[in-house]
Amino acid sequence: MQKRSRHFSGVRSATIDPSQRQEKQFREPAPQPRKLLDHVRDVLRVNHYSVRTEEAYVGWIRRFILYHNKKHPQEMGALEVELYLTHLAVGEKVSPSTQKQALNALVFLYHRVLQKPLGQFRDISRPKKPQRRPLVLSKNEVERILRVMSGTHQLIATLLFGTGMRLLECLRLRVKDVDLALNQIVVRDGKGWKDRVTMLPQRIKPDLEKHLARVREIHLRDVASGSGRVYLPDALERKFPRANREWAWQYVFPAATLSTDPRTGQCRRHHLHENSVQKAVHKAVRLAGIAKPASCHTLRHSFATELLSAGYDIRTVQELLGHSPREITQAHAKVLLRLRLALAKGLSVLCWVDEGFASASATA
Repeated sequence: MQKRSRHFSGVRSATIDPSQRQEKQFREPAPQPRKLLDHVRDVLRVNHYSVRTEEAYVGWIRRFILYHNKKHPQEMGALEVELYLTHLAVGEKVSPSTQKQALNALVFLYHRVLQKPLGQFRDISRPKKPQRRPLVLSKNEVERILRVMSGTHQLIATLLFGTGMRLLECLRLRVKDVDLALNQIVVRDGKGWKDRVTMLPQRIKPDLEKHLARVREIHLRDVASGSGRVYLPDALERKFPRANREWAWQYVFPAATLSTDPRTGQCRRHHLHENSVQKAVHKAVRLAGIAKPASCHTLRHSFATELLSAGYDIRTVQELLGHSPREITQAHAKVLLRLRLALAKGLSVLCWVDEGFASASATA
Protein backbone atom coordinates (compact mmCIF):
# COMPACT_ATOMS: atom_id res chain seq x y z
CA MET A 1 0.00 0.00 0.00
CA GLN A 2 2.89 2.31 0.74
CA LYS A 3 4.45 1.62 -2.67
CA ARG A 4 1.12 2.34 -4.36
CA SER A 5 0.76 5.60 -2.48
CA ARG A 6 4.34 6.54 -3.42
CA HIS A 7 3.55 5.66 -7.01
CA PHE A 8 0.41 7.87 -7.06
CA SER A 9 2.25 10.67 -5.29
CA GLY A 10 4.78 10.56 -8.11
CA VAL A 11 1.99 10.86 -10.66
CA ARG A 12 0.62 13.87 -8.82
CA SER A 13 3.99 15.59 -8.95
CA ALA A 14 4.08 15.13 -12.75
CA THR A 15 0.73 16.89 -13.34
CA ILE A 16 0.53 20.39 -14.81
CA ASP A 17 0.94 23.22 -12.38
CA PRO A 18 -2.28 25.29 -11.92
CA SER A 19 -0.52 28.48 -12.93
CA GLN A 20 0.70 26.79 -16.13
CA ARG A 21 -2.79 25.48 -16.81
CA GLN A 22 -4.21 29.01 -16.43
CA GLU A 23 -1.50 30.45 -18.68
CA LYS A 24 -2.26 27.82 -21.32
CA GLN A 25 -5.98 28.53 -21.04
CA PHE A 26 -5.57 32.28 -21.72
CA ARG A 27 -3.05 31.88 -24.50
CA GLU A 28 -4.17 33.82 -27.60
CA PRO A 29 -5.29 31.67 -30.53
CA ALA A 30 -3.14 31.64 -33.63
CA PRO A 31 -4.22 34.32 -36.14
CA GLN A 32 -6.31 33.03 -39.01
CA PRO A 33 -4.87 33.56 -42.51
CA ARG A 34 -6.38 36.53 -44.30
CA LYS A 35 -8.79 35.61 -47.07
CA LEU A 36 -7.72 36.67 -50.56
CA LEU A 37 -10.78 38.79 -51.38
CA ASP A 38 -10.56 40.57 -48.02
CA HIS A 39 -6.91 41.31 -48.79
CA VAL A 40 -7.93 42.66 -52.19
CA ARG A 41 -10.44 45.00 -50.52
CA ASP A 42 -7.78 46.25 -48.12
CA VAL A 43 -5.36 47.08 -50.94
CA LEU A 44 -8.12 48.81 -52.91
CA ARG A 45 -9.03 50.98 -49.94
CA VAL A 46 -5.40 51.82 -49.19
CA ASN A 47 -5.09 53.08 -52.76
CA HIS A 48 -8.34 55.11 -52.41
CA TYR A 49 -10.37 53.25 -55.03
CA SER A 50 -14.08 54.00 -55.06
CA VAL A 51 -16.73 51.66 -53.67
CA ARG A 52 -17.97 50.91 -57.20
CA THR A 53 -14.49 49.98 -58.39
CA GLU A 54 -14.04 47.79 -55.33
CA GLU A 55 -17.27 45.92 -56.02
CA ALA A 56 -16.41 45.48 -59.70
CA TYR A 57 -12.83 44.28 -59.13
CA VAL A 58 -13.78 41.85 -56.37
CA GLY A 59 -16.56 40.47 -58.57
CA TRP A 60 -14.23 39.86 -61.52
CA ILE A 61 -11.59 38.21 -59.33
CA ARG A 62 -14.22 35.93 -57.80
CA ARG A 63 -15.51 34.91 -61.24
CA PHE A 64 -11.95 34.32 -62.45
CA ILE A 65 -11.31 31.91 -59.54
CA LEU A 66 -14.59 30.08 -60.07
CA TYR A 67 -13.89 29.71 -63.80
CA HIS A 68 -10.67 27.85 -62.96
CA ASN A 69 -12.40 25.53 -60.45
CA LYS A 70 -11.48 27.57 -57.36
CA LYS A 71 -7.75 27.36 -58.01
CA HIS A 72 -5.78 29.95 -56.06
CA PRO A 73 -4.52 32.81 -58.26
CA GLN A 74 -1.04 32.36 -56.78
CA GLU A 75 -0.89 29.02 -58.57
CA MET A 76 -1.99 30.56 -61.87
CA GLY A 77 -0.50 33.12 -64.21
CA ALA A 78 -0.75 34.84 -67.57
CA LEU A 79 -1.96 31.70 -69.36
CA GLU A 80 -5.01 31.32 -67.12
CA VAL A 81 -5.76 35.03 -67.41
CA GLU A 82 -5.61 34.80 -71.22
CA LEU A 83 -7.94 31.79 -71.20
CA TYR A 84 -10.46 33.59 -69.01
CA LEU A 85 -10.42 36.81 -71.05
CA THR A 86 -10.80 34.82 -74.27
CA HIS A 87 -13.76 33.00 -72.70
CA LEU A 88 -15.38 36.36 -71.93
CA ALA A 89 -14.99 37.55 -75.52
CA VAL A 90 -15.84 34.32 -77.35
CA GLY A 91 -18.04 32.42 -74.91
CA GLU A 92 -19.97 35.20 -73.18
CA LYS A 93 -19.62 37.75 -76.00
CA VAL A 94 -18.98 40.66 -73.67
CA SER A 95 -18.30 44.16 -74.95
CA PRO A 96 -14.73 45.49 -75.29
CA SER A 97 -15.20 47.78 -72.28
CA THR A 98 -16.38 44.87 -70.11
CA GLN A 99 -13.39 42.74 -71.11
CA LYS A 100 -11.07 45.67 -70.41
CA GLN A 101 -12.54 46.08 -66.93
CA ALA A 102 -11.98 42.37 -66.21
CA LEU A 103 -8.39 42.68 -67.43
CA ASN A 104 -7.78 45.71 -65.20
CA ALA A 105 -9.13 43.81 -62.19
CA LEU A 106 -6.85 40.82 -62.79
CA VAL A 107 -3.80 43.00 -63.46
CA PHE A 108 -4.50 44.79 -60.16
CA LEU A 109 -4.75 41.42 -58.40
CA TYR A 110 -1.38 40.18 -59.64
CA HIS A 111 0.55 43.45 -59.60
CA ARG A 112 -0.74 45.12 -56.42
CA VAL A 113 -2.00 42.27 -54.25
CA LEU A 114 0.05 39.18 -55.10
CA GLN A 115 3.14 41.13 -56.23
CA LYS A 116 3.42 38.80 -59.21
CA PRO A 117 3.54 40.73 -62.51
CA LEU A 118 1.88 38.96 -65.41
CA GLY A 119 4.03 40.34 -68.21
CA GLN A 120 2.78 40.71 -71.78
CA PHE A 121 -0.36 39.08 -73.16
CA ARG A 122 -0.23 37.71 -76.67
CA ASP A 123 -3.14 35.38 -77.35
CA ILE A 124 -6.11 37.26 -75.89
CA SER A 125 -9.12 37.34 -78.19
CA ARG A 126 -10.39 40.91 -78.06
CA PRO A 127 -13.77 41.92 -79.50
CA LYS A 128 -13.59 44.77 -81.96
CA LYS A 129 -14.77 48.04 -80.50
CA PRO A 130 -17.49 49.51 -82.72
CA GLN A 131 -17.21 53.13 -83.79
CA ARG A 132 -20.57 54.53 -82.71
CA ARG A 133 -21.78 58.08 -82.91
CA PRO A 134 -23.24 59.40 -79.66
CA LEU A 135 -26.99 59.94 -79.63
CA VAL A 136 -28.02 63.61 -79.57
CA LEU A 137 -31.42 65.14 -78.87
CA SER A 138 -32.63 68.38 -80.37
CA LYS A 139 -33.59 71.26 -78.11
CA ASN A 140 -37.27 70.65 -78.88
CA GLU A 141 -36.97 66.99 -77.92
CA VAL A 142 -35.27 67.88 -74.64
CA GLU A 143 -38.07 70.33 -73.81
CA ARG A 144 -40.67 67.62 -74.51
CA ILE A 145 -38.89 65.27 -72.14
CA LEU A 146 -38.62 67.86 -69.37
CA ARG A 147 -42.28 68.82 -69.82
CA VAL A 148 -43.52 65.35 -68.82
CA MET A 149 -41.21 65.18 -65.78
CA SER A 150 -41.76 66.76 -62.39
CA GLY A 151 -40.17 67.37 -59.01
CA THR A 152 -36.57 66.57 -58.22
CA HIS A 153 -36.10 64.34 -61.26
CA GLN A 154 -37.09 67.18 -63.57
CA LEU A 155 -34.63 69.50 -61.82
CA ILE A 156 -31.81 66.96 -62.18
CA ALA A 157 -32.55 66.37 -65.87
CA THR A 158 -32.59 70.12 -66.48
CA LEU A 159 -29.22 70.45 -64.76
CA LEU A 160 -27.74 67.65 -66.86
CA PHE A 161 -28.80 69.40 -70.06
CA GLY A 162 -27.89 72.88 -68.85
CA THR A 163 -24.46 72.08 -67.37
CA GLY A 164 -23.17 69.00 -69.20
CA MET A 165 -22.46 67.14 -65.96
CA ARG A 166 -22.40 63.38 -65.73
CA LEU A 167 -25.23 61.88 -63.69
CA LEU A 168 -23.12 60.94 -60.67
CA GLU A 169 -21.33 64.28 -60.75
CA CYS A 170 -24.72 65.95 -60.42
CA LEU A 171 -25.98 63.67 -57.65
CA ARG A 172 -22.76 64.12 -55.64
CA LEU A 173 -23.01 67.90 -55.58
CA ARG A 174 -22.70 69.50 -52.16
CA VAL A 175 -24.40 72.75 -51.16
CA LYS A 176 -21.05 74.54 -51.01
CA ASP A 177 -20.37 73.63 -54.69
CA VAL A 178 -23.38 75.55 -56.02
CA ASP A 179 -22.60 79.26 -56.31
CA LEU A 180 -25.86 81.08 -57.05
CA ALA A 181 -24.19 84.49 -56.90
CA LEU A 182 -21.57 83.72 -59.57
CA ASN A 183 -23.88 81.43 -61.58
CA GLN A 184 -21.44 78.54 -61.53
CA ILE A 185 -21.12 74.99 -60.22
CA VAL A 186 -17.88 73.41 -59.05
CA VAL A 187 -17.70 69.71 -59.94
CA ARG A 188 -15.52 67.92 -57.36
CA ASP A 189 -13.62 64.70 -58.06
CA GLY A 190 -14.94 64.22 -61.57
CA LYS A 191 -13.70 61.56 -63.93
CA GLY A 192 -9.96 61.18 -63.37
CA TRP A 193 -10.28 62.85 -59.91
CA LYS A 194 -10.32 66.30 -61.52
CA ASP A 195 -12.21 69.38 -60.35
CA ARG A 196 -13.75 71.76 -62.84
CA VAL A 197 -16.16 74.69 -63.05
CA THR A 198 -19.24 74.67 -65.25
CA MET A 199 -22.04 77.14 -65.87
CA LEU A 200 -25.29 77.42 -63.92
CA PRO A 201 -28.16 78.37 -66.26
CA GLN A 202 -30.19 81.40 -65.18
CA ARG A 203 -33.41 79.62 -66.09
CA ILE A 204 -32.96 76.99 -63.42
CA LYS A 205 -31.91 79.26 -60.52
CA PRO A 206 -35.41 79.93 -59.06
CA ASP A 207 -36.30 76.22 -58.99
CA LEU A 208 -32.90 75.36 -57.53
CA GLU A 209 -33.29 77.93 -54.75
CA LYS A 210 -36.70 76.50 -53.80
CA HIS A 211 -35.26 72.99 -53.85
CA LEU A 212 -32.36 73.99 -51.57
CA ALA A 213 -34.83 75.54 -49.13
CA ARG A 214 -36.72 72.22 -48.91
CA VAL A 215 -33.46 70.29 -48.48
CA ARG A 216 -32.45 72.62 -45.65
CA GLU A 217 -35.70 71.86 -43.82
CA ILE A 218 -34.96 68.13 -44.12
CA HIS A 219 -31.45 68.69 -42.78
CA LEU A 220 -32.70 70.71 -39.79
CA ARG A 221 -35.15 67.93 -38.91
CA ASP A 222 -32.35 65.37 -39.13
CA VAL A 223 -30.12 67.45 -36.85
CA ALA A 224 -32.97 67.88 -34.35
CA SER A 225 -33.42 64.09 -34.26
CA GLY A 226 -29.71 63.52 -33.60
CA SER A 227 -28.70 62.66 -37.16
CA GLY A 228 -27.93 65.04 -40.03
CA ARG A 229 -24.60 63.48 -40.94
CA VAL A 230 -23.24 62.87 -44.44
CA TYR A 231 -20.20 61.13 -45.83
CA LEU A 232 -16.99 63.19 -45.95
CA PRO A 233 -14.13 62.25 -48.29
CA ASP A 234 -10.72 61.05 -47.13
CA ALA A 235 -9.78 62.08 -43.57
CA LEU A 236 -11.96 65.19 -43.34
CA GLU A 237 -14.32 63.51 -40.90
CA ARG A 238 -11.44 62.84 -38.52
CA LYS A 239 -9.92 66.33 -38.91
CA PHE A 240 -13.25 68.15 -38.61
CA PRO A 241 -15.59 65.96 -36.52
CA ARG A 242 -18.53 68.40 -36.77
CA ALA A 243 -18.26 69.14 -40.48
CA ASN A 244 -20.44 66.18 -41.46
CA ARG A 245 -23.46 67.94 -39.90
CA GLU A 246 -22.80 71.36 -41.41
CA TRP A 247 -25.19 72.69 -44.04
CA ALA A 248 -22.41 73.42 -46.55
CA TRP A 249 -21.44 69.73 -46.75
CA GLN A 250 -24.96 68.39 -47.30
CA TYR A 251 -25.90 66.84 -50.62
CA VAL A 252 -27.97 68.99 -52.98
CA PHE A 253 -30.04 65.92 -53.89
CA PRO A 254 -30.33 63.84 -50.71
CA ALA A 255 -32.02 60.46 -50.53
CA ALA A 256 -35.49 60.18 -49.06
CA THR A 257 -34.35 57.87 -46.25
CA LEU A 258 -31.25 57.25 -44.17
CA SER A 259 -28.92 54.43 -45.19
CA THR A 260 -26.04 52.46 -43.72
CA ASP A 261 -22.53 52.94 -45.07
CA PRO A 262 -21.30 49.49 -46.28
CA ARG A 263 -17.72 50.21 -45.17
CA THR A 264 -18.14 51.92 -41.80
CA GLY A 265 -21.62 50.78 -40.79
CA GLN A 266 -22.64 54.35 -39.91
CA CYS A 267 -26.19 55.49 -40.54
CA ARG A 268 -26.21 58.64 -42.68
CA ARG A 269 -28.23 60.38 -45.39
CA HIS A 270 -26.62 59.62 -48.74
CA HIS A 271 -27.39 61.26 -52.05
CA LEU A 272 -30.20 60.15 -54.33
CA HIS A 273 -29.58 56.85 -56.11
CA GLU A 274 -28.85 57.14 -59.81
CA ASN A 275 -31.23 54.31 -60.72
CA SER A 276 -34.27 56.38 -59.81
CA VAL A 277 -33.16 59.22 -62.10
CA GLN A 278 -32.36 56.84 -64.96
CA LYS A 279 -35.79 55.23 -64.69
CA ALA A 280 -37.49 58.63 -64.58
CA VAL A 281 -35.68 59.81 -67.73
CA HIS A 282 -36.43 56.55 -69.54
CA LYS A 283 -40.11 56.87 -68.65
CA ALA A 284 -40.17 60.51 -69.75
CA VAL A 285 -38.64 59.64 -73.13
CA ARG A 286 -41.38 57.08 -73.67
CA LEU A 287 -44.17 59.44 -72.56
CA ALA A 288 -42.82 62.22 -74.80
CA GLY A 289 -43.13 59.91 -77.81
CA ILE A 290 -39.44 60.16 -78.75
CA ALA A 291 -38.30 57.09 -80.70
CA LYS A 292 -34.69 57.26 -79.54
CA PRO A 293 -32.89 55.21 -76.85
CA ALA A 294 -32.08 58.39 -74.93
CA SER A 295 -30.61 58.32 -71.42
CA CYS A 296 -29.20 60.72 -68.86
CA HIS A 297 -25.88 60.76 -70.71
CA THR A 298 -27.69 61.78 -73.91
CA LEU A 299 -28.49 65.09 -72.22
CA ARG A 300 -24.75 65.63 -71.75
CA HIS A 301 -24.10 65.09 -75.47
CA SER A 302 -26.99 67.42 -76.28
CA PHE A 303 -25.43 70.10 -74.06
CA ALA A 304 -22.21 69.92 -76.09
CA THR A 305 -24.21 70.10 -79.33
CA GLU A 306 -26.03 73.25 -78.24
CA LEU A 307 -22.79 74.99 -77.26
CA LEU A 308 -21.06 74.13 -80.51
CA SER A 309 -24.12 75.21 -82.48
CA ALA A 310 -24.05 78.53 -80.61
CA GLY A 311 -20.47 79.12 -81.76
CA TYR A 312 -18.46 78.11 -78.68
CA ASP A 313 -14.94 76.95 -79.50
CA ILE A 314 -14.11 73.30 -79.03
CA ARG A 315 -11.62 73.90 -76.21
CA THR A 316 -14.22 75.70 -74.11
CA VAL A 317 -16.66 72.83 -74.59
CA GLN A 318 -13.99 70.33 -73.57
CA GLU A 319 -13.25 72.32 -70.41
CA LEU A 320 -16.92 72.44 -69.46
CA LEU A 321 -17.30 68.70 -70.07
CA GLY A 322 -14.14 67.86 -68.13
CA HIS A 323 -12.24 66.39 -71.09
CA SER A 324 -8.46 66.40 -71.33
CA PRO A 325 -6.89 68.63 -73.99
CA ARG A 326 -5.81 66.73 -77.10
CA GLU A 327 -3.27 67.54 -79.72
CA ILE A 328 -4.98 69.02 -82.79
CA THR A 329 -4.13 66.83 -85.76
CA GLN A 330 -4.87 67.47 -89.42
CA ALA A 331 -8.03 65.40 -89.16
CA HIS A 332 -9.23 67.48 -86.20
CA ALA A 333 -8.50 70.67 -88.12
CA LYS A 334 -10.70 69.51 -91.01
CA VAL A 335 -13.53 68.70 -88.62
CA LEU A 336 -13.31 72.12 -86.98
CA LEU A 337 -13.15 73.81 -90.38
CA ARG A 338 -16.36 72.09 -91.50
CA LEU A 339 -18.01 73.14 -88.24
CA ARG A 340 -16.96 76.78 -88.62
CA LEU A 341 -18.16 76.93 -92.23
CA ALA A 342 -21.50 75.38 -91.31
CA LEU A 343 -22.03 77.83 -88.45
CA ALA A 344 -21.08 80.75 -90.69
CA LYS A 345 -23.64 79.67 -93.29
CA GLY A 346 -26.36 79.12 -90.70
CA LEU A 347 -26.72 75.40 -91.43
CA SER A 348 -28.11 72.88 -88.98
CA VAL A 349 -25.13 71.29 -87.29
CA LEU A 350 -25.04 67.96 -85.54
CA CYS A 351 -22.01 67.86 -83.27
CA TRP A 352 -20.79 65.49 -80.69
CA VAL A 353 -17.89 65.44 -78.28
CA ASP A 354 -16.37 62.28 -76.89
CA GLU A 355 -13.36 61.35 -74.79
CA GLY A 356 -11.09 60.99 -77.79
CA PHE A 357 -11.73 64.15 -79.79
CA ALA A 358 -14.49 66.31 -81.19
CA SER A 359 -16.32 65.33 -84.34
CA ALA A 360 -18.90 67.20 -86.37
CA SER A 361 -20.99 66.71 -89.47
CA ALA A 362 -22.94 69.52 -91.13
CA THR A 363 -26.06 69.05 -93.19
CA ALA A 364 -27.98 71.61 -95.18
